[in-house]
Amino acid sequence: MRRRIVTILVVLVLLSTMVMGFGAGCGLKYTKNVLKVGVAGPMQFIMGRHHWLGAQMAADEINAAGGVLIDGKKYRIDLVQIDTNELLSVDDAAAAIERAISVDKVDVLVGSIRTEAALAMQEIAMDNKTIFIVCGASHTVLSAKVAADYERYKYWFRVTPINVGNLVKTSMILLNQVGATVRAELGIAKPKVAVIIEKAVAGDPLAAAAQALIPTFGMEFVGLWRPSPNATDVTAELTAIRDSGANIIYTYFSGPAGVPYAKQWGELQIPAASVGINVEAQAKGFMQATNEMGNWEYTLNTMARVEITPKTIPYYDAFVERTGGLEFPTYNAGTYDAIYIWKEAIERANSADPDAIVVEMEKTDFISSAGRIVFDAMHDVTWGPGFVTAVGTQWQDGELVACWPIDFYGVTYEGTVPYKLPPWMVPGG
Repeated sequence: MRRRIVTILVVLVLLSTMVMGFGAGCGLKYTKNVLKVGVAGPMQFIMGRHHWLGAQMAADEINAAGGVLIDGKKYRIDLVQIDTNELLSVDDAAAAIERAISVDKVDVLVGSIRTEAALAMQEIAMDNKTIFIVCGASHTVLSAKVAADYERYKYWFRVTPINVGNLVKTSMILLNQVGATVRAELGIAKPKVAVIIEKAVAGDPLAAAAQALIPTFGMEFVGLWRPSPNATDVTAELTAIRDSGANIIYTYFSGPAGVPYAKQWGELQIPAASVGINVEAQAKGFMQATNEMGNWEYTLNTMARVEITPKTIPYYDAFVERTGGLEFPTYNAGTYDAIYIWKEAIERANSADPDAIVVEMEKTDFISSAGRIVFDAMHDVTWGPGFVTAVGTQWQDGELVACWPIDFYGVTYEGTVPYKLPPWMVPGG
């Protein structure tokens, strides 16, 4: 009897070793027909929550449909939540990614919001040849590394947002749209523009571009303010902006400071239209967070409840339903599309080997909830009509509506409405 037990144990060990060897040979870090997706973001903030929610939606749908097919076998997607704390600590973010790769054995990473942290996370992922799909950090310093050292950085991709260069272009289009409205409705031939941009790496090119471009638009640049991304009070900055005589405020807030900014802007009824990028203003809870003072805030966004593609409204509604009607998807929920793109690349490659997946990801032509995704040579999404344009969304009487694109090289998404100035700026408004 003892000999039988020993024999059985030996056989089981040998079988286990064979299975592990098979898993390693096909590129998997796991052996139980599971692929692990590490969802990395600041989970105590809306950005991280939406990273997680978008990923959950994709994983649930893919698993319900049978999973990921590799060499005739179906693999389930399991999610690993990685709280990077990156809005507060780059070191925390780096340590979290190191742990996810070395301890949790994730097969892919999706997420990240802060460029400073994404740079550290990128290096760790590349050291381990782990595919890292950014759904938040915008700076081109990340994608430039793909061009500079392709063999090392080819595992890095960005799905959302459009890169900071295209964010500049698109937010400047929104600024010009608001400028035209100020001229038409207020009779101000040369609007004055104040610029308020959080002190973060991704904000630097926006600040430089704003100062250089605003005068070329027939507008006057009146000053630049750079509060902390985590500021809780921007009264001093707003008071100075009011005193500057600005008619328009061009913004960039990717962090939580976007809430106190909009709240105090509305409370003080600063006589300047607010336009640019405010990630907090993309969220359904923005009205409650600002005590309804954030009305008329106008922000660049990845999507709205308009027909960007046939997938947009179904995805948008499903996200809202999943949150019990409490949330709209921000661009950080682009983890949803990122996981589908990765899944389709795996199935085309018929392998979980990262090098094989990269080859197929570079061939991506995917209709997402935010547009048609085709990667460029630096693994950024292609921007422009027919691809991903982004949208401009404004809070109007407590409702978040799309106000751009309107005839952008012939593109107007069904459901888009005209932009409105804050009523306190309009005589008799």
